[in-house]
Amino acid sequence: MPQYIIGQVDHVSPAYAYIVSQEVQEDVWVRQEDLLGALDKDTVKVVLLQQASGKKRSVGRVVEIIARSKAPIVGRLERHGKAFFVIPDGRRMHYDILVTGKELKRAKHNDKVIVKITSWPNGNKNPTGVVQKVLGQAGVHEVEMHAIMAEFGLVASFPRAAMAEMQAIPATIPAHEIIRRKDLRAVPTFTIDPEDAKDFDDALSLRRLPNGHYEVGIHIADASYYVKEGGALDDEALERGTSVYLVDRTIPMLPEKLSNELCSLNPHEDKLTFSIVLELDRQGRVQKEWLGETIIYSNKRFTYEEAQQVITQQQGDFHEELVLLNQLAKQLRTERFRQGAISFETVEVKFQLDAQGKPLRVVPKVWQDTHKLVEEFMLLANTRVATRVSAMQKGKNLPTFVYRTHDSPDPDKLDDFWNFVKKLGYRGTTQQQSTSSALNSVLKAASGKAEANIIQSLAIRSMAKAVYTSEDKRHFGLAFQHYTHFTSPIRRYPDIMVHRLLKQYLKGQFGADPRAYEMKCKHASERERVAADAERASVRYKQVELMQTLQGSVLEGIISGVTDWGIYVELVDNRCEGMIRLADMTDDYYALDEKGFKVVGKRSKKVYRLGDQIDVQVKSCDLTKRTVSLSLVP
Repeated sequence: MPQYIIGQVDHVSPAYAYIVSQEVQEDVWVRQEDLLGALDKDTVKVVLLQQASGKKRSVGRVVEIIARSKAPIVGRLERHGKAFFVIPDGRRMHYDILVTGKELKRAKHNDKVIVKITSWPNGNKNPTGVVQKVLGQAGVHEVEMHAIMAEFGLVASFPRAAMAEMQAIPATIPAHEIIRRKDLRAVPTFTIDPEDAKDFDDALSLRRLPNGHYEVGIHIADASYYVKEGGALDDEALERGTSVYLVDRTIPMLPEKLSNELCSLNPHEDKLTFSIVLELDRQGRVQKEWLGETIIYSNKRFTYEEAQQVITQQQGDFHEELVLLNQLAKQLRTERFRQGAISFETVEVKFQLDAQGKPLRVVPKVWQDTHKLVEEFMLLANTRVATRVSAMQKGKNLPTFVYRTHDSPDPDKLDDFWNFVKKLGYRGTTQQQSTSSALNSVLKAASGKAEANIIQSLAIRSMAKAVYTSEDKRHFGLAFQHYTHFTSPIRRYPDIMVHRLLKQYLKGQFGADPRAYEMKCKHASERERVAADAERASVRYKQVELMQTLQGSVLEGIISGVTDWGIYVELVDNRCEGMIRLADMTDDYYALDEKGFKVVGKRSKKVYRLGDQIDVQVKSCDLTKRTVSLSLVP
C-alpha cells in the first residue's frame, strides 16, 4: 500500500526538488518530471516510491498540489519579438514567466517587476502571469535592493496602527518606573559596537569587590517595556521576527524611534534595562548572580576598534575595566572550549560602496579581542538566564520558556566531512576524542591555510541548524546544557519573549501557554531563515556586480563545491564564488564522484577535487540570477 506525505517543495535544481515534511525525518527527492508542475514553496501531496534506508534517500512523486505558494515572484522583464517574459531573480524558480501585452501594466524591457502567476507550468508550457508592480530599471542599485526586499517579503515601512502606538509612547521615563527598578546609574557603564551601529542592545560594567572578585554587569535594552504584548507594535515585531541587514541598509524589527532612540542604550542617557549582574572570581567562575529590571546610564560608546586600542595600549577611558573584562573573557572562552564548544570563526565580508551603491571592493571583517570579549559575556548571560529558568521546576513541569537549541551533527554528513578532510591529509576523529574535540583539532590545523574556509564551510554544513523552541535541549555547538537568546531584544523577537517570561517568573507568576510559545518559536526560526537568505542574496548581488568589473581577469580560486553540472570556485582575493560548467570543459567528459568530492575526466582521469587551488578566468556575469561563470585556465 503506498504511503503518502504532505510537504513543501524546495526546488533546489531545474532537474529535481526536495519535499520538506514533518511527517518524515529526511527530505523526499522528486525528479522534475514527477513534480506535476509544482513550484518552490508549493504545498503538495507525495507518494513515496522508495523509503530512506542506509545511504539510500527517500524518493517520491507528487500526486496532488494542495496549495500554491503566495510568495511574490520578482524578476527582470525581457522582450523576445512580440513576447514578454519575466526572468525570475530567485534561484529556486526555474521557469521564465510569460506575460501578455495587456498584463504588462506599462512595464518595459529590462524593468524589474513583481509578477503574479495566473496559470502554472504544464508539460512544455511556461507559466503565465500578470505584472503587479514595476520597481524600475534593472541594474540600478536602489531598484535591486527593493527587488530583494520584495523577493523575500521584506517591508521597510510600518503599519499606521503600529506607528500611532509608537508616537503615543512618552519620551521620558516615568518617575514611578525608575523607583521600582534597581538603580545602577552610578555604576560606570559602556557599550562596544560596530562603527556604523545605530541601535545598542547591550552594555557592560565592571567593579572590583573587596573580596578580590569582580562584579560584571550585562545590561540589555528593555524593549519589552515599550512593546506591549498584543499591541500593534508587538504584532508587527512578531510578524517580522528579526531585523534584516542587507549590504547597504537595515530593515528593522522595530520602528526607528524605538530601535535607535527610546530602547537603544545611547551614551549619556538614562535607559531602562534588564540586567544580569554576576560575581566572578579571578578564574571567571560565577560565584553569585542577580537578575532583574534596572535603569542604567551609559558613560561611553566604544567602537570595537576604539576599545581594542584601549586594551592594546592599556590607557584611555575605562582601560582598567576593559583590560580586566578581556582577561575574564579569555578565561571564559578557554573553559567553553574545554567543555566541548566548537571554534567556528567564519570570514565575513563587507562591501565598500560608492555614492551610487556600486561596490568598490570587498573588505574582510577583522575579528579582534573586543569582538570576542562582547561575545563571551553575551553567551554567558544567555546560558545563565536559561539555566536559571531550567532550575525553576514547578512540580513535574518546567516553566514555559524560549530556548535556543542546536542538535548534534547528522552522522552521515559528519562521515562525509571526515572522509573529505582525510583526503586533504588531516587526521579524522579517534575513539578517544569527542566529535567537538576532533572538529576543533581539524579547524585549528587548517587555520591560515588556503583550504581553511572550505573545511569550515563543510563542517558547518554537517551541523544541525540552531532553532528556537520551548523544549529545553542542549546547544551542541556552544556546549551549553541550557541556552537562550536574552541579549538582543531590539533586533530579535525571541529575546522580547524571553524578557516577558522572565519578568513573570521573577514575580512568581507561572502558567504561560507552551503551545502558543512553541508556535511563536517556529515562526521566529522561519523568519530567521528568510532574513539569512535575503542577506545572502544582497551580498551575492554585490559580489556579481563587483565581478563584472573583473570580466576577463585571471584569478586564483579554491574549489568550494562539486556537482554533476559544474565546479564551484571561491576566489581567494574577494571571497566571491563562481561556477565552471562541466559542459564547457571540452578537453574531456567529466563526471561527478560524489563520495570522492571530485569530478574525474573519463579518458584522461584528470581530477578536480574540493579544496584544490586553481586559476580561473571570469567569463560572464548574470546579475538577474546572481551568478558568475568561470572558465579554467590551463
